[in-house]
Amino acid sequence: MTTPGLTISRILHAGYVFACEGATIAFDTIFENPFSRNCHAFPDVRFDVAAIRRQHFDAVFISHFHDDHCSLDSLDLLDRATPLYIYCIFDALFEMVRQLGFTHVHPLRLNTPVTVGPFTVTPREAMDVDVDSMFQVQAAGQNVLNVVDSWIDDDTLAQLIGLGPWDMVLWPFQTMREIEVLTPSRAAAAPPELPAEWIAQLQALQPRYVVPSSCQFVQEPWSWYNRAFFPITYAQFTREVGAALPAASVVRLDPGTSVRLGGAALQPAAPLAWLVPVGPQDVDYVYEGNAAPPSTASIAQHFAALSEAQMARVLDYCRAGVPAKYSEVEAASSYFDGPRYWRLSVYDHQGQASVFDYLLDGDVATLVTEAGPLGWTTEIPAARLYGALEQGESLTTMYMRINDAHFDADAERDLLDVDVVDDPLIRCLFSDTFGAYQAAQLRRLLAR
Repeated sequence: MTTPGLTISRILHAGYVFACEGATIAFDTIFENPFSRNCHAFPDVRFDVAAIRRQHFDAVFISHFHDDHCSLDSLDLLDRATPLYIYCIFDALFEMVRQLGFTHVHPLRLNTPVTVGPFTVTPREAMDVDVDSMFQVQAAGQNVLNVVDSWIDDDTLAQLIGLGPWDMVLWPFQTMREIEVLTPSRAAAAPPELPAEWIAQLQALQPRYVVPSSCQFVQEPWSWYNRAFFPITYAQFTREVGAALPAASVVRLDPGTSVRLGGAALQPAAPLAWLVPVGPQDVDYVYEGNAAPPSTASIAQHFAALSEAQMARVLDYCRAGVPAKYSEVEAASSYFDGPRYWRLSVYDHQGQASVFDYLLDGDVATLVTEAGPLGWTTEIPAARLYGALEQGESLTTMYMRINDAHFDADAERDLLDVDVVDDPLIRCLFSDTFGAYQAAQLRRLLAR
């Protein structure tokens, strides 16, 4: 006999399994630890890959194309007849998933519901409509909002209030500092508290249950990011949300954990059998501001040596690829309209740097042997630059260090108005690429 109610199980990050009346659907299915190269499950878990291959999902929903939500290595474990519903404005992603062998691949449209057995799943608009979506999930008389790791604007909030009442909200609880760790000497430490708008939005939604969602990962054990990337603890989230919503319950769902939503109370349910906890599970984040970052030279020594051919690929890109690519991408700020000298330092596995100086003038980057006063600096481990060039590595895993120097007074004044992601190397690597991570995965999977 099927137990009534809606069962919700946590996978990783923003991944969930929903079960009701014999039907099972999943969201943002990541079955990897680590995922996205250096995101290690927190708390730690391992996956029973053989058991995952035996799972049957009536549908899988993917909120957006980022590699911590849409990984072809994870999708590769699923039956190719599994219906996939993906929110993405780029046709290339759908083509890649079809090349992997999936036969039922559907684009999601905002505010257009999808019915799967007892479930009605409706994608809702996130703040960055070109990238993200959220999900409203209705089943067994329950109404759940999965915010994924999106932000909500005022118009969408008004719509969501009208779609209530909400039984449960899966709410992102980390204000991750992906940009600040790129330039730690210039970034102020974040206050360890939730954004005021998050509290106001949760008060407006008035859910019965709030789950601190997304995140649930740390970087490599040696990484200084583990003290600087995550300002919010589970304890802090529970205190702040509990104080702001005294009638609601804050429910922590660790990987593999399941609850049954229905009736007057939330009940524990059988955990996911194919996700196995490893070690202590009652762990929490520790934030130490900018956490005295180690040098890029020392960070680079944690990565394996590149082969001679791989290192040649990196150095050739710095000598020829960067000047060629720079002329094709536009700067987002006027800082680079006039001449600036830029220094790119690439560190090998021994912490030794290859230094490249460029004169940037308009849309031209010229490699020079003698630089004038520097106006921008970029440091990166060679292994991570190779990863970006050949393996679709994303910015958050590259340990890039930007402007960790003091420039002349004019440059320092002008830098106050410049976004760090206008970095010349970032622009050359990422300005006009889409799905590089998934494309690299697909090449490897099809070559088996």
